[in-house]
Amino acid sequence: MKARRSSPRASRCCARGGPAPDRNRLLRRSALRRGARQGLHAHFSARRRCIHEIIISCLTFVSAFGAALVGLVLRRRLPEHHFEDHPRDVGKLVMGLVATLAALVLGLLIASTKSFYDTQTAELQSLSVKIVGLDRVLGEYGTAAGPARAELRRVVEEGYRRLAGTPDAASIHLARGEAAPAIIAMRQLVRALPAETDAQRQLRGSAVQLAGEIVDTRLLMSEQVNASLNWPFVLVLVFWISVLFLGFGLYTPANATVVAALLMGAVSVASAMFLIDEMSRPYEGLIRVSAAPLQLALMQMGQ
Repeated sequence: MKARRSSPRASRCCARGGPAPDRNRLLRRSALRRGARQGLHAHFSARRRCIHEIIISCLTFVSAFGAALVGLVLRRRLPEHHFEDHPRDVGKLVMGLVATLAALVLGLLIASTKSFYDTQTAELQSLSVKIVGLDRVLGEYGTAAGPARAELRRVVEEGYRRLAGTPDAASIHLARGEAAPAIIAMRQLVRALPAETDAQRQLRGSAVQLAGEIVDTRLLMSEQVNASLNWPFVLVLVFWISVLFLGFGLYTPANATVVAALLMGAVSVASAMFLIDEMSRPYEGLIRVSAAPLQLALMQMGQ
């Protein structure tokens, strides 16, 4: 059998008495590979969500404008007795009922998603205020709170980088609860602070309370982000809008002005659906929650 030849690098390491592989270097490479895989996953996931928004908007536009064109064609094909006074009045009554239902549901969806977006913004602002308060309490505590204070700043910096970075990274960060272990570890450091005087015990109690509120707010934001729109509800709304545009085309003489008006109406409804889909995911897409509260918190920390 041939003797196994060792690499020059391994020989040099053995000659110096050190280990052949560098464990820390291997761990860094493994972390880089995991980061690269997460980055690729975030990239493709963001593309899928962007395509999803475009599909919903295009489906709404095609359904509405296509139904209007079908109505215009049917008006030419159907006999004239279908458009006499009584059939026309019944059709307009049904259109009024469907228009009322569609307007109420569309307004409800827009108001609901806007309220969700505003809630996430307010909770992020509240979280930033609590972070600054906890940092100041730890600063008053003294040098013993240095590790907890440094861990708090590291967690906030990581959260700010995610929110200010790629949209999908911020969404995955909240939806998967990736920062929860770091926040909980920070809370454990706060709880482990030594308290020798009454003032330190009071400060530790305040710090533990603020740390608990930070963890609760973070988990609440994560649970709210995981909730999604009721898409069967949205599909029923698209069906109502299509029926409404079908009636518009059926009871309106065809000309360029009518077609242009129906086109603008379909574009308006499709844009409303796009806004609903955008605001239902406040950490992705074009309409995102601003990371300014965390940036202001970082500027005030350590003072």
